[in-house]
Amino acid sequence: MAYSVLVAANRGPLSYALAADGTLTARRGGGGLVSGLSAALARQPDALWVCAALSEADREAVRQGVSEPGVRMLDIDETVYDDAYNGIANSVLWFTHHHLYDVPTAPVFDAEFRRHWDSYVVYNRAFAQALAQEAAEGAAVLVQDYHLALVPGELRELRPDLRISHFTHTPWASRDFLDMLPDDVRAQLMWGMLGADVVGFHTSAWAHAFMEGARLDDERGTAAPCFPAGTGGERYVEKVPAGPGRGHRRTDVAVYALGVDGDELRALAHRPEVNDKLAALRAEVGDRRTIVRVDRTELSKNIVRGLLAYRELLTTRPEWRGRVVHLASAYPSRQDLEVYRAYTQSVRELAARINEEFGSQDWQPVLLSVQDDFARSLAAYRLADVALVNPVRDGMNLVAKEIPVVSDGGCALVLSTGAGAYGELREDALTVNPFDVSDTARALHEALGMPAAERAERTKRLAAAATALPPSAWFEAQLSALRGP
Repeated sequence: MAYSVLVAANRGPLSYALAADGTLTARRGGGGLVSGLSAALARQPDALWVCAALSEADREAVRQGVSEPGVRMLDIDETVYDDAYNGIANSVLWFTHHHLYDVPTAPVFDAEFRRHWDSYVVYNRAFAQALAQEAAEGAAVLVQDYHLALVPGELRELRPDLRISHFTHTPWASRDFLDMLPDDVRAQLMWGMLGADVVGFHTSAWAHAFMEGARLDDERGTAAPCFPAGTGGERYVEKVPAGPGRGHRRTDVAVYALGVDGDELRALAHRPEVNDKLAALRAEVGDRRTIVRVDRTELSKNIVRGLLAYRELLTTRPEWRGRVVHLASAYPSRQDLEVYRAYTQSVRELAARINEEFGSQDWQPVLLSVQDDFARSLAAYRLADVALVNPVRDGMNLVAKEIPVVSDGGCALVLSTGAGAYGELREDALTVNPFDVSDTARALHEALGMPAAERAERTKRLAAAATALPPSAWFEAQLSALRGP
């Protein structure tokens, strides 16, 4: 069967569990984006999601020919996958786009990097080949994220008849950081992306950064603003060469600010298991005010500076001692990388020091959870008086949109200028420089003291902005633009 709509992503909409007797069971993936994309694809008569087999159970399912309708998993060699995913996507591209390098010591592009990059090329080529095999004539292919940055270029070579888009869920690196990459790698990265008919980003800032990176020399053409495309928001045009000796073709650069599905999120937040978690948290918090954050222990999320700001709040505003609790969910991420293990440990240690310094027999200033507990996170959302979202650099940050939608009593949002969501939410948030701990402490004080009526009005407007382009509509807008009139 040939498919007219295809999505390519590292992670798929399901995973498999392998029982002791060898039985395989499929489990649907969670999260708003997976749910939204799955719902949107379900409305297409012939749609396919191409993804990687991530676990041994997934790989066993591929080997046995077990599959679910509308999903194709790729069993890519484990070493190739690890080199591509951890060695390049998470250790190079993620750090480049989020500006995370400690420049005096990193990055280092050596022989090991070259081996990893070769695997990244092989990994992307495997996706391109699978898509080329499965796509009908003139099909629409929507490639997701930095893991698959080379797929559009590879797929364009194999199937020039296809309509191809690529959406990057992270920021795009500034020219200074992009130029850290070896010249040939940077050129290959841009060649891959510019194989798409449309490249999409969450914000105009990331779109403009991409266009600046695409103009690596005077021969790369110019960018000019043009009319918005559908419901997606701003749209730009970049005229670039398709590659050496291939002439020029047009790649559109568009902005689609992903939102949340308010109805689905509120329904999830009122399930019995969330109500149980909420009751437990209320018993711990009592009648105190709450500052809530929910993040992976990802370096870009800026959790340590958030905790430092909370400590400064308690130091400089002693009136809040005993009257506020910081509910911090910081569940471990990428623990196979040493720098992430160290960061997670630093979060634990700082939270413990704050509790030791300020806590009393009947008050624990920080309630830190390092478990991936979605029900607890939703309960914390509902309990939030203040939401703290202070990333250094973030493609969007859906937590900033989710908490105002779910909060039972309305919440004040403290939001850093580094969040992609800043552009949409800044008018009704208390905005801060992510590096300025004192300013963040000041904003927390202001948020805690915000009058209830003002907080309720701000929350209402924040929720409206957050739900403007939910995942299904976000996907449909891109598909419509890709297919054209």
